[in-house]
Amino acid sequence: MHQPTVPLCVDLDGTLIHGDLLLETCVALLRKNPLYLFALPWWLLHGKAYLKAQIASRVLLNHAALPFHQELLQWLNDEKRDGRHIWLCTASNHRLAEAVASHLQLFDGVLASSDTQNLSGRQKADMLVAKFGSRAFDYCGNDRVDLHVWSVSRGGVVVNADIGLEQRAREVTDVYRTFTSHRSTARAIWAALRPHQWAKNVLLFVPLAAAHRVLDFSAQANALLSFVAFCLCASSVYVLNDMLDVEADRQHPRKSTRPFASGVLPLSTGFVLIPLLLLTSAGLSMLLPGPFRLALATYYLLTLAYTLGIKKIVIIDVICLAGLYTIRIVAGAMAVAVPLSLWLLLFSLFLFLSLALVKRFAELKVMQHDGKLEAAGRGYRLDDLGLLESLGTGAGYMCVLVLALYINNPAVENLYRRPELLWALCPLLLYWVSRVWVLSHRGQMHDDPVMFALRDRVSLVLGALAALVIFTAA
Repeated sequence: MHQPTVPLCVDLDGTLIHGDLLLETCVALLRKNPLYLFALPWWLLHGKAYLKAQIASRVLLNHAALPFHQELLQWLNDEKRDGRHIWLCTASNHRLAEAVASHLQLFDGVLASSDTQNLSGRQKADMLVAKFGSRAFDYCGNDRVDLHVWSVSRGGVVVNADIGLEQRAREVTDVYRTFTSHRSTARAIWAALRPHQWAKNVLLFVPLAAAHRVLDFSAQANALLSFVAFCLCASSVYVLNDMLDVEADRQHPRKSTRPFASGVLPLSTGFVLIPLLLLTSAGLSMLLPGPFRLALATYYLLTLAYTLGIKKIVIIDVICLAGLYTIRIVAGAMAVAVPLSLWLLLFSLFLFLSLALVKRFAELKVMQHDGKLEAAGRGYRLDDLGLLESLGTGAGYMCVLVLALYINNPAVENLYRRPELLWALCPLLLYWVSRVWVLSHRGQMHDDPVMFALRDRVSLVLGALAALVIFTAA
């Protein structure tokens, strides 16, 4: 059993918090200026302690929003109330460690990496022995490198470790408390890919249907392959976006549960997922026509630009979102080698501009409900609500107008046996656009209107009716 008179030394990365402050600050630095990517290897050549110091001196983290291990934190507070001395002992830079300690008001002291010495493994063990004496302190850690410290500690607390590490810790010290993680890494990775967002890539099949080639097996195979390539490409950017937005997401009522923001998935996993997903997507695209690869590359670069900065530029961000949806349709046409319809592109652009504005409008509605003046990580403010509503409804009705002009086009008579039936699409679309904005105005809209449409019963019924109209007209 532990003794209250024996000081308890607590690790920070992966123990007190779910995650690693070096990666957290590295991502924050790259979010601040991506060009720092070229400075990181140079700093690392001077040693890991120097790297940590250079990064820590250039970033300012919101320590209150870090993903703390709440169960461990509660236990530490109980130990503190029992009169135990608790020290924060971490390989993180001293600037960051002292900021965390200042926020928690829990620790009696801090031992951390200086600008020249990396306090990890044997170095940490030697410093703790010099400070408290051999077998005169307890240590709370989570990694194999902590075995060096446990081997000279009186007792140990093991956090979020696998069975193998826990057994090795028991061989070198008296492990009297464990904190086991019940979180599934595989499930967290799956969630980080945002598979529910893949439904948006169904737009790749629109040109196939519009060209009346649904029964063409070869075209179907190409369309399906393009769908998979787009899903993997999009997921690589979703992972990057969640990593860069991790601090802002922690302040969002819903996004705070995302794998990286909540700490369920370490940022190190993201650095593996991004290139793996992107390379797999690129490999699949090699099986498709060259123009598709160009469309996929354009989509990736535009999505990357959106993630790195465009999303913070008012109005440009929603135009970019509308363009990303439209590129999916372009890519679908390239994959099955059918000519692009200007009517389809115009319709898509106005429709998805309206939905992008719904997305921003809904986010501001959430901020309004929470009493915040502006959306974190965005350039919009609460007094923009009225303007966004006007722009969004206008764009929505423009897509209805484009549809009507298309139906009135004489060329439509060559594609459909009963083209006059297509006029029924206009009131259906007019009702759906109006309903989406009414729900948004009332604060009842999910902040992603496309996903809302895929789950909303009324939207699904309207979609089925529209499909019936088109089938009958054909």
